[in-house]
This record gives sequence, structure tokens and C-alpha cells, in this order.
Amino acid sequence: MKKLLFSVSSRFYCRPPKFPLAQCRLYSDHPHSSLSTRPGPLAYYKSLVNQGKLKHDSYQEKVAFELDNLLGRLDQYERDMEEYHANLSKWYENRENERRRLMLEEAKAKQQGDASLSVKKRRDIFPKWMIRKTDNVEPGVGKWVSYLNREKKLDLLVGERPTAPPAPKGLYIYGNVGSGKTMLMDMFYSATEGIVRHRRRLHFHEAMLQIHDLMHKVWKSQKTEEYLQSSISNWVMNLPFDTKIKEWLVEEERYKQEMSIKNILPAVADKFLADGQGHQRGASVLCFDEIQTVDVFAIVALSGILSRLLSTGTVLVATSNRAPTDLNQDGMQKEIFQELLDRLNEHSDNVLIGSEIDYRRYIGQSSIDQTHYLWPLDSTKTTEYENTWNKILGQSGRRVASQTLPVMFGRSLEVPQSCDGVARFTFEYLCGQPIGAADYIAIAKTYHTIFIADIPVMSMRIRDKARRFITLIDELYNHHCCLYCSAAASIDDLFQGTEEGTLFDLESVQFETETENAKLRRDVLSEGNVSAGGTPSGIISLMSGQEEQFAFQRAVSRLIEMQTPLYLEGVRYIHPYFQKKKTTGSGT
Repeated sequence: MKKLLFSVSSRFYCRPPKFPLAQCRLYSDHPHSSLSTRPGPLAYYKSLVNQGKLKHDSYQEKVAFELDNLLGRLDQYERDMEEYHANLSKWYENRENERRRLMLEEAKAKQQGDASLSVKKRRDIFPKWMIRKTDNVEPGVGKWVSYLNREKKLDLLVGERPTAPPAPKGLYIYGNVGSGKTMLMDMFYSATEGIVRHRRRLHFHEAMLQIHDLMHKVWKSQKTEEYLQSSISNWVMNLPFDTKIKEWLVEEERYKQEMSIKNILPAVADKFLADGQGHQRGASVLCFDEIQTVDVFAIVALSGILSRLLSTGTVLVATSNRAPTDLNQDGMQKEIFQELLDRLNEHSDNVLIGSEIDYRRYIGQSSIDQTHYLWPLDSTKTTEYENTWNKILGQSGRRVASQTLPVMFGRSLEVPQSCDGVARFTFEYLCGQPIGAADYIAIAKTYHTIFIADIPVMSMRIRDKARRFITLIDELYNHHCCLYCSAAASIDDLFQGTEEGTLFDLESVQFETETENAKLRRDVLSEGNVSAGGTPSGIISLMSGQEEQFAFQRAVSRLIEMQTPLYLEGVRYIHPYFQKKKTTGSGT
């Protein structure tokens, strides 16, 4: 329950002088400092309970205690990792220098036609084109053997790779919708500022989109000849060897680079937490909200990337509605999923928030402000909706205009009506066409206030639109947008179905997946194609009935919280629109 409890926490409940709101912002990575000025998760949680702004929950307090202990271990770990990365950088530099020295010795021997080299040794060292071809040698074996021999020599000359210091075990927090998982994770994330240099907070939707984008870029770089050629020619072409020897050097260098990027997922993982220059120094923390394994791609991607990050020292704090062992109830890719499970168990402790209370609803009951969610769709509420739109426009004093938003994967989205950080849509425009999380993220980051008109009661007949609506609410909530709605029913009745049938049906098959001519995801990846809405084919995941139920419950819970004064107070401090204005000094 991200914001309600964290809305109820660092976001809105930051007014007391001891915890000023400006110091409790989330999602901002400030320059690294030597000491955090923020309260730890446990102290902050207790302060909110004592102020009457949170209802005490023993499960939440236990998680806050565990997060506090983890935070205490990160300061020393950061220093240990900085020393480790410095040693690792020096080791890489020495190894590369020695590798090139060995390459030059081999090239010189070839140039001089060193007769002392035996035929067998030549077969071990030289690539296939330098020796007599045999029918029983597979293509590439010569380069592979040469590569391995050189790596063994380097191990002896330079020594073993420095060993990373043991990372503190992270936390995998799971429990029911609205139980406070994300709130507590966000408390921890906020407190790591000034302690850990490399930190990221990602929601599942955004993470999957970024993974796909990075995979496509790495894939393309592997396919581009210039990518491999650029760093090679710099030192090979000016060497005092004839053309044939230079060609051999280039081939050996190319093979070495191909080996280093052959596994695409580790290459993607390495880009996840590096800084803008691609450098990694110090510890890293990844806060991952709502881990899911809703399709094969999610399992394969999460297994490869999280395994890489965890094995290289990243500390993971994750939330989910399910325990790790229950993530893959459909039994997809069992071996790969087991690898992911083993990594999670090795590098994180599982902590259950066992409360059955939806705290978003609990706090929402104390709010009587319903002016943001207007229902039903009658003339009175429609007039009230229009008046609210006109009032906000009048406050801005600017003209309404259309705007074209850039979206991931080189796409764009047309926004029909927008003005000074405010945008207006209909339900049909946002959810009735094949667009997805990438589009909703672009909208949520650009506009702090969103108007959505004519939201119908969801039913099986429009369950594809309902699924998009849930994703839309997720992203508006994740970016802390102010939402005005006109809807056919109350929030509680919105997902209850109509006479045409219920929306939630455990025995139904999954949601339809937006496919692209039935191509496999790997084919779409290689071609860089996306669906008409810009969401990569298959990113709109298959969901079982149980996953649908979680999604509907989460959407209801979040919509309730988004109407509370506590949530609405935080928009001006947390939303990226205002953060950007503050950074650029253009006002608040």
C-alpha cells in the first residue's frame, strides 16, 4: 500500500516541524553525501503512530524494524563497496594491459614466422584461418581455445578478480492489498539518501518497459559492426604489422568483445544502476514495487537481471502480493523460475505483513471530500465536473491546447486538451485504444492533474479496457497525480460487473494479449517492433483469475486513497512536474 500508508507517511504526514515535508520526498536521487539527514524507517513510523496519523500495526512495525537494521548496515557496506570498485577498476586496467601485451607477442611471433612454435601450440593459439582446415573442427573452436588459453595466462599474470564484500541481505515484503508494503519500502528508500550513491525505485510496469528497451538497444549494438569495430581499430591499425596480422588481431579482439556481451540480460542489468557515465562506485540498492511473474518474459527477464544484480552486490528491497514460492502458480519456465527463487532466498529475507486491513480504505473512511470522484453520470455531476475543470483552468490563466508527448520506443501520444500541467481525457480515449504502460507513464510524468470523463462500470465485455484502466491508475498513483473523475458508479461498485456479467471470473481464461501477427517476443525484440499503442508485444501480460482479483482490489484501494486530503496535499511536493520546476528554479 504505497501511498496510503506512505501517503499517510512521508508524503503527507510530513508536516510536523521535526519531519518537514520537503525532507520526506521520494523518487529523487540527490548527489551523494556522507551522512543521511532523514529519520530511519522505524523512528519515522513510530512518530507517525504517536501523532495519530497512522494506526499502529504490529506487522508494519516489525517490517520497519527490519528495514531499520538493513539501513544501519548500508553505511559500512557503501564504504566497503567503494574500496572494492576501486580495486576492481585497477584489476581490469592491469588485466587489459597484460592482455594487449600478450596479443602483441603473439602477433610479433606470427609476423616473424617463429619456427619454434609447434603445430599443436599453433592450433591452440592461432585462429582457424591461420592453420590447415580439418573437417572435424567446429567453426569458432580455434578462437575459443585461443581465448581460453589467453584468459588462463592472464589469471596467472594478474591474479584473481577482487572479491566483493558480502552484501547485507535485503527484504522481500509481501502481503495483502493496502497492508502497507510500499509505504514501508518508500520510507526505507527515502532514508537511504546520503548513504547509498546508486539507488533506484521501480514499479513492475516501468521496470519491464525499461528492461525491454535496454534489451533492444543491447541487441542492436551486437548487430552493428561499427560497435565492435570502433574500439578495436584505435589500437590495432597503427601497429607495425602487415595487413594479414592486423586482420588476425581484429578478429581476436572482436571475438573477445562478442564473448563479453553474448549474454544479453547481464549486459542489461549492468546498465540498470550505473551512473550517467556508465560508472559504478559504491553500493547499490534497488527498491522494486510489486514483483510479479505474469508471463514468460517476466520470469526470464527478472531471473536474469535480478540474479546478475544480486550476485554483484546489489541490495534488493521488494514488495509483492505473493510470497516468492507463490509467484509462479501457473508453472511457467519452472527451471528458470527456480533459479530466481534460489537467488531471492539467498540474498533476501521474506517478511509477511499479515494484516487483513486495507489501510487506504481505513483512512479514506475519515475523509468526506468526494469532489474528485464524481458519480453517477447524471447532469448534476457532469456540471460539477465541468465547473471543476473550468475553475482549475481559470487559476492557471493559460490557454488550452493539444500537446504531443514523446513515449518510449520512439513513439508519441497526442493529448487533445492540456494546460500548464493539467490534461483532460475521456475513458474511451485512454482505455479504448491499444495503448499501455509506456503511454500512461508519459502522461503521469508530464501532468500533475488528470481529468478522466465517462468511466463506465467494468464488465467482462470490456475487460481489455478495464485492464488498461487498472494500469493507468497504477501509473497515476505511482507518480502521485491528482485525479478528477466522472464515473457511472461508486469506486466500490466500479469493478462489480453489470447485468452482462461480472468482470472478475476465476474460471475465465486470461485477458487477451495484444499480439503482433502472432510473433514471439524474441522476434519482436530482434526487430524492435512495438504494438500500435507502443507497448512491446507481450508487455501487456496474461493474467490468471487470481491476479485479476489482486489488480482490481489494488485499483479500488488506490482510487479511494487518491480522494483523501492527505494524498492530495502531497501532489504539490512529490509529483515530477513540481520537482522539475523546483530544480530549475522556475517556481513551485
